[in-house]
Formats: sequence, C-alpha cells, structure tokens
Amino acid sequence: IVDLNYSNPYLSPFEELQRFKTHSKIAPTLAGGERLSYGARAITKGGFNSLPKMSLPGAFLVGCDAGTLNFSKIKGTHTAMKSGMLAAQTIVEVLLEGDPGGKDHTHYDSHMRCSWLYRELRSSRNFGPALHKFGPYLGGAFNYIDQNWLRGRMPFTLKDASQDHDSLKDAAEATPIDYPKPDGTLTFDKNSSVFLSNTNHEEDQPAHLRLGNEDIPLKVNLPRWAEPAQRYCPAGVYEVIGQGSDQRFQINAPNCIHCKTCDIKDPSQNITWVTPEGGGGPSYSAM
Repeated sequence: IVDLNYSNPYLSPFEELQRFKTHSKIAPTLAGGERLSYGARAITKGGFNSLPKMSLPGAFLVGCDAGTLNFSKIKGTHTAMKSGMLAAQTIVEVLLEGDPGGKDHTHYDSHMRCSWLYRELRSSRNFGPALHKFGPYLGGAFNYIDQNWLRGRMPFTLKDASQDHDSLKDAAEATPIDYPKPDGTLTFDKNSSVFLSNTNHEEDQPAHLRLGNEDIPLKVNLPRWAEPAQRYCPAGVYEVIGQGSDQRFQINAPNCIHCKTCDIKDPSQNITWVTPEGGGGPSYSAM
C-alpha cells in the first residue's frame, strides 16, 4: 500500500510493488510461484474524520464508498460488513413501517453511531493525521501512546487538511528513482500485468478519462512535475509520446483498471474519472 500523499513525482506505486517483492524476506516466499492475476485500487482511508452523511433519498452509503476502513489496522472487511448489516437493519425497519421508498432515512446514521463500528473508527481517528503531521517517527510515537496506552481516547482530534494532489515537490527538487527492469519471473512490467486484470472496454465509446484542459499535461505538468501520470497510474494509461514539437500526451483509456488514482493524485486536478459505458473495466474473477 502506497500513501498517495507521497512527495517525489518520480515515485511509481507499481514499481514500488515490484521492488518490494525483491526484498530478502519476501522473495523466498514468492520463489517458484506463478502470477495469476493483477489489480489495483485507491482505497478511502480518511476514516472517522472523513465519514460523510451516509444516507440519501432512496439509498445508503456502505463499506468503502462510505469510508469505513480502519486505517490504523489497514483492515476494512469487517467494518464494511457491519455497515451493510446496519443498512439492512434500517431497510427492514423501513419496510415494516410501510414506507413506499424514496425518503432519506437518517436513522441509518443513528444506528451507525450506536454501533461498535462507530466506536472503532473514532478510536483510530488520529492515526493518519498524526503520521502526516509529525512524520513516521514522532507520528509513530504519538500513535503508540494513543492506540496502546489511551486506547484511542486522546482528548483531542487531529485534523488532516492537506490534499494528496498538493503534496508533490517540483521535479527539479526531487531525486529521480531508477527502478530495475523486470525479470519476468519475480518482477513484471505494467502491460503484461494489465492483461491479467481481464480489463475490457468498448473501443468506440467516449473516453471515460477526461482532461479539463488538454494543454496542461505538456505545458504545466511535464515541465514542473515530469508529468507524474506516467508513473502514478498502475496500468500505463498515460504516456508522453515523441520529442520536441511532436510531443503529445496519450491516454490509453482501454487499459484503465478503475483504480481512480489519477482523479486523486493529478497535481493540476485536470483529470476526471467518469463511469465508462457498458459496464467496462477489469474483471477480478479470482481476487
């Protein structure tokens, strides 16, 4: 897992995964294995401080869409299931009351606040902001005291106002990262990995990755941040092609595996991810 508040525009989450697999403690475990599938996803980790209003007319927000991940444990399956159970409980109550549907049933939020799910998320509310504000060492010490001594009952709440897209340094201030070439056995390239995600989009549809201004990638992002879309995208969707006057920014939309990292990390906030036509995208049959 790579936190999208990283500052080096040359960092590639995909390549960091490949490098992680070469670690002396990891490589022996993977030796002799076979790569079966591939996928990537940006997860909602704001936790308690980012919980939205979870009900709206005719619908509820549950699981990752509501942001119920416990970031301190990097676990969210049990919290997602609980939010779904609370939603189901609310639906049963509504049906028994004879409600015809279409109303905003805010007592789903009330059920949420009375559950262990709410208490668990509240107890870990300072974990992420502490790391972002104080760094891994001081933040880690703060979290140790908060989580182990006080059990999440710190008498105040830290706020994390910084945006992930604002965290990048200029390329001139950053150190380029030289990632080793994939060996095809333990480490792999993006294109062959994307093939294993079973991604499929109709070719004749409008691009679901939209640029607010088509000049920004080459005129702003490239000179200032070395166009980080080439690296933060784990599917090789974005490329800078050619040299000089022939240079262009290419979007390989059919490769998209719907991680939505571009919508979050683009430093100019120029990329918008929208739902593609026909239900296209990756098919994670074994993940």
